[in-house]
Amino acid sequence: MSLLTGYFDLQVNGYGGVDFNSDDLDADKLHRACDKLVLDGVDGILATIFTEELDVMCKRIARIVELRERDELVRGIIHGIHVEGPFINETNGFRGAHPRDAVIPARPASAGRLLDSGRGFVRLMTLAPECDEGFEVTKLLRKSGVIASAGHTDATLDQLRGAIDAGLTMFTHVGNGCPMQMHRHDNIIQRALSLHDLLWLCFIADGVHVPGHALGNCLRAAVIERSIVVTDAIAPAGLGPGRYTLGRWDLQIGEDMVARSPDGSHFVGSAGTMNNSVRVLRDQVGLGERACRTLTCENPRTALQS
Repeated sequence: MSLLTGYFDLQVNGYGGVDFNSDDLDADKLHRACDKLVLDGVDGILATIFTEELDVMCKRIARIVELRERDELVRGIIHGIHVEGPFINETNGFRGAHPRDAVIPARPASAGRLLDSGRGFVRLMTLAPECDEGFEVTKLLRKSGVIASAGHTDATLDQLRGAIDAGLTMFTHVGNGCPMQMHRHDNIIQRALSLHDLLWLCFIADGVHVPGHALGNCLRAAVIERSIVVTDAIAPAGLGPGRYTLGRWDLQIGEDMVARSPDGSHFVGSAGTMNNSVRVLRDQVGLGERACRTLTCENPRTALQS
């Protein structure tokens, strides 16, 4: 058995041609996605539901929970739900591909609805600390045993520290979910890296979301022991270039296996796999197998259990 089997991915929006955020997701499709994940060496994931109208998100979360209960393979692969949004920064750049009309302020009642729809199966929620007044939702997540992760955020250092005191323990896809142009020193990437001793820092390691040389710099600053690699995979992951859908988006995936908005202004997830991430970590960053396994197999599980 290869040293690098047993990947665990905390951010998977879809896989093998199956979109987890589609309203026509059914048992056969979810089984097919999980079967493809197994073939690609993935032992576990968090299925990711991203920003939409609250009722729609709740239905999609509940649907995955319902389908999972029917299928032994799906139960073995999907270990929980990652809710990404809708409590994020609505500003262009920070919002990324999330629909602006569905972004709302963080409120405990709204967060409670999302948690209730998962019947205890929501394991992680990405939110912007600056949109969480009094960090009340972060406190609710901690009380509920759900990981609170900062993402799609322009929180100040003080706001991040306040959120950490309230229960924030992770940062979603550092280096993404932010504008192409920011202050050269005081920006959300530098703030996140400065807090690596207090947060798990997640990175998309496809070589495009964060170029290899920059990813290497980030991992050295964050330290391997506090870093996690995710794919942010969407439906085309594990297949190849072509035309696909993701939520509201109609996407054309190119040879680099990255989905971009029609105007090219931002990414809309990755069609890369964990195997591809390991190749990037080895070939572009220069990491050995031990570090690759730590980032893709061990740290995600440790973070989820802590």
